[in-house]
Amino acid sequence: MGGGWLNGVKRDFTKEEALEEYLFFLADDALILGQQLSKWCSSGPVLEQDIAIINTALDHIGRARLLYQHLAELKGGAATEDSLAYFRDHMGFRNALLVEQPNGHWGDSIVRSFFMDSFNFYLYDALRNCTYAPIAEIAEKSIKEIAYHAQWSAEWVVRLGDGTEESHEKVQKSINDLWIWAGELFESSPIFEELDPSFVAFPTLKSAWLEKVDEVLQMATLSRPDDNAWAQTGGRYGIHSAHLGYILAEMQSLPRTYPDATW
Repeated sequence: MGGGWLNGVKRDFTKEEALEEYLFFLADDALILGQQLSKWCSSGPVLEQDIAIINTALDHIGRARLLYQHLAELKGGAATEDSLAYFRDHMGFRNALLVEQPNGHWGDSIVRSFFMDSFNFYLYDALRNCTYAPIAEIAEKSIKEIAYHAQWSAEWVVRLGDGTEESHEKVQKSINDLWIWAGELFESSPIFEELDPSFVAFPTLKSAWLEKVDEVLQMATLSRPDDNAWAQTGGRYGIHSAHLGYILAEMQSLPRTYPDATW
């Protein structure tokens, strides 16, 4: 067993618990980012991009469903993909703090997606070789969508950074403001000690991610904050910003109000 802190309590992880935590990392990131991006429906800057970002939101939520379905199988009993998404409180979620940050203006959402999409690309590309077949299969199924997300958000960063003076200043501020939330993506966790190396340990992705970020920002005539700057942490252990409470209140209101409703 590997020791670790969870919700402020020292505990050990069995291999089974570590596997579930890893799946929740992946699923909760996808669900919360998808929920956030879905709020751009009918509010995008132009019709084509309005449709593009909503399709991206659906891709994230679809990936979350696959992961929750497998988690429900592992948990057994009354667990379902819906109960895992709609009937956990904020302390039960394991998403990175980055994805729960407000949508803000278009540039804020683009930078948040760019940071996350680039991370997901390297993560899921490597997970295609995971020895745990369900994760490898989900990664293989998802990688084309994720590659498109990474390209789309990167192109928008370049478009905004190398655009007008106003768009350049706004997106640079978005990068500066969101940078403190990006470092958590590469935080180590005691669960990695219980899983074999094919379960990609997030810190191993940082070098490739930084290289891609630098490449895109250079094309966009933007600058990157200091990599050694202080970073927020806590999301992987159920310690979240106030924003997640509002996201869950909106997302979970219908099933919690009518838990026995059927379509």
